[in-house]
Amino acid sequence: MHDLSNTRSSGSRSVHHGFTMVELLTTIAIIGMLIGILLPALQTARETARRSNCSSNIRQLVLATLAYESTNRKLPPSMLHTPGTLFAGNNGSWGVHGRILPYIEEGSAALKIDLEAAWDQPPNSTSGIPTTRVNVFVCPSEMNDTVRTKNSTPFVYPHNYGFNFGTWFVYDPATGNGGDGVFYPNSRLTMSKISDGTSKTFCASEVKAFTPYVRNTADPGSSYPASSPPPDSSVISTLAAGGDTKLGPLTNDNTGHTEWPDGRVHHSGFTTVFPPNTQVLYTKDGLTYDIDYSSRQEGNSATIRTYAAITARSFHRGKVNTAMLDGSVTIFAEDVDLKVWRALGTRAGGESTHVE
Repeated sequence: MHDLSNTRSSGSRSVHHGFTMVELLTTIAIIGMLIGILLPALQTARETARRSNCSSNIRQLVLATLAYESTNRKLPPSMLHTPGTLFAGNNGSWGVHGRILPYIEEGSAALKIDLEAAWDQPPNSTSGIPTTRVNVFVCPSEMNDTVRTKNSTPFVYPHNYGFNFGTWFVYDPATGNGGDGVFYPNSRLTMSKISDGTSKTFCASEVKAFTPYVRNTADPGSSYPASSPPPDSSVISTLAAGGDTKLGPLTNDNTGHTEWPDGRVHHSGFTTVFPPNTQVLYTKDGLTYDIDYSSRQEGNSATIRTYAAITARSFHRGKVNTAMLDGSVTIFAEDVDLKVWRALGTRAGGESTHVE
């Protein structure tokens, strides 16, 4: 007769396999170590992808600029202004960004633009164009990728690529003379005027949206900070004293490079007074800002010249993407030799043979 008791006893046995507390803690520790190893690598890979996308953006802009030149037999002006006059109200003259729209993927938007009318007035202001986010105008690393508001209403979209306005002097409204860069008001530059060579002359560089800046100060004169390293950025704080400050604790208080349609240097340009990412510190109401400086809005005066320290800045740590006028893109370290940086900012400085 079968022994049921033995069967029950044998069947009730079960083997349980599980983690001991030591094994569990060891597994958690290993997972933590792997995350610690992989997370920086993932972040690096993402930043590499963003920097590559940024490089592609700025390349498209310079190629569009060259297409504009090929069609019009001249490079685009930074804006249009009648020398010896004042703008009525704000400067609504379209900048380089707007003028090259037909030559980039956003060409359909250009069909709605009336370049003969101010960008901030009808029909342009009512078309939705100023508040349009133009993809190739915005770096994927921009921390404030959002429309700028005015009176709590969407007003205009910022951007991350400024065009080369030269070293320091930008524009003389009395004579119509422009600076030593590639872009300035009323310019009609042909490629033959780029005597330093297109491969050794900047077209555009990265800038940061919502940059605090100071404008409309006393005439600072033609001298700018010495080229011996490090350049003295504190002089800008002195020059900016008493100017019109466009800065504050809120993002929308800081409006440099927030108007992609606007042709003025503090919105659409950069200058080579300082190397990339140089901090230009200015203190107001107990807060310190890293500023840009424009001595006079172009068109704001019929006689006062514009000088500007609009610094190339990037969210790509220690580097800045810069496009040359031949269509190439070069990554410059922020410790680039200042003499080289300034030489590349001039179109006809005669120093091309010294720039490698």
